[in-house]
Amino acid sequence: MPLITLSSDIGTHDYMTAAIKGQLMQLNSSFQILDITHQLSPFNYPQAAYIIRSAIKSFPQESFHVVMVNFYDEKIEHLLLAEHEGQFIACADNGLLTMILETTPDKLVALPLEKSRTKNTLYCIQVIGDAFNELLAGKKLEQLGDVNVDYKIKNALRPMLSTDWIEGQVLLIDNFENVVVNITKTDFENQRKGRSFHIVFKRDEKIDKISETYADVPEGEKLALFNSAGYLEIAINKGNAAGLFGLQGYSEKLIKQGQVSFDNKHSFYQTIQVIFK
Repeated sequence: MPLITLSSDIGTHDYMTAAIKGQLMQLNSSFQILDITHQLSPFNYPQAAYIIRSAIKSFPQESFHVVMVNFYDEKIEHLLLAEHEGQFIACADNGLLTMILETTPDKLVALPLEKSRTKNTLYCIQVIGDAFNELLAGKKLEQLGDVNVDYKIKNALRPMLSTDWIEGQVLLIDNFENVVVNITKTDFENQRKGRSFHIVFKRDEKIDKISETYADVPEGEKLALFNSAGYLEIAINKGNAAGLFGLQGYSEKLIKQGQVSFDNKHSFYQTIQVIFK
């Protein structure tokens, strides 16, 4: 049974997410469709990349992933379909693909769109679903579109590195107000080199050890751990770290007002610094 995930910035307040699923089911009634989320921001590419990347790693090989984030950033001429490490990802050509993968895809084609058709969401889903069906029928990815497409590339938001410190940005404030930072355990250990450390954030708060679970500290105490996706997380056991420490995610308000471009976002993330000694 073909497995398809959906990730979007559409929300769930109107008919569209249900219509997308209905369109896919019309194309192939055996599609098993699962939601990752429909609450992504169209402006916060690093957060969307983190959420989608962390989710699809847990899916079996040859799963299909439809990413509908900022679909109409520019006039849409084609869609992208990538094959990477056994997964298939369909999305707009807006740079998010390379941020999700943190590299260029193993294989990629541009799926053509009919010039005479209105490029609305349901038509784009039809094109994507047809491509999935062709892959399931045995066609190779290269047979489905233009392999020489000049697609957009955006780099993942990476932490700043120095000999004695690493500085990351707040990627996500979750429902519990835990704070996810774009420092992975690999980044941390590579810079640490066995040294002691302290994590510094707002109001001169410091943490000098890594916990395994939230329960490693007394109720109400702050802690740092690496979450299931392998990213640094600042939390309070049974508390709200973001609210208590005044930590915020990406400033979407300024993006919506057109005061900053998609490629100039670093200053719009609060930072967390790990100092080694």
